Amino acid sequence: MNLPIKPLARMASAILLFAAVSPAPHLQSAPPETQVAWKPEAGFKSLFNGRDLSGWSYNAAEVFEGKPEASDKRYSASSGVLTVHPQADGPRLRQLWTVETFPKNFHLKLEFRAAVNADSGIFLRKPQLQCRDYWMAGPYYTLGKYKPQDWNTIEVIVKDNVAHCTCNGEILEAALKLPDDGPIGLEADRGTMEYRHIQLKVIE
Repeated sequence: MNLPIKPLARMASAILLFAAVSPAPHLQSAPPETQVAWKPEAGFKSLFNGRDLSGWSYNAAEVFEGKPEASDKRYSASSGVLTVHPQADGPRLRQLWTVETFPKNFHLKLEFRAAVNADSGIFLRKPQLQCRDYWMAGPYYTLGKYKPQDWNTIEVIVKDNVAHCTCNGEILEAALKLPDDGPIGLEADRGTMEYRHIQLKVIE
């Protein structure tokens, strides 16, 4: 003889069944249409649109407006990331520059991710700040907050032609001397490097 299930027992059974078939809240992802695209922070302007190399060039004769990759494919843009590719042939070193120059004081922010032992660099009005897989390639071997093969944040504050540079808040260069004017650049040297969220704000 089957006995009727009491209301509380029936409710408990329903809760258990729902828990069994429903994913945990932290495993659920927002639908693609609700995901917000990255935008520069207040007061900053983006130097990289995430789609192509507009605003970047090798020189005055090779400007990559509207193009998803450089003429020799050393640099490419896709899905919000500017990728520096390893050398296949041609010159080992390549330098990609913003078309615009920056004579005023500025605050530059960007994120980078380096493959194992990758070697790149960020040019600040031409002088170079080493941007690498620091724990493998140096020169900043003692950084405690560097995240190998993950995204790291570089910040550069330029005042009166002197740059204060940090990685995840740790000092890379306290007083890097710069010329009066010049573009921002990225170097292709060794291995794969990725850059994203490249933004700049003019400051007083």
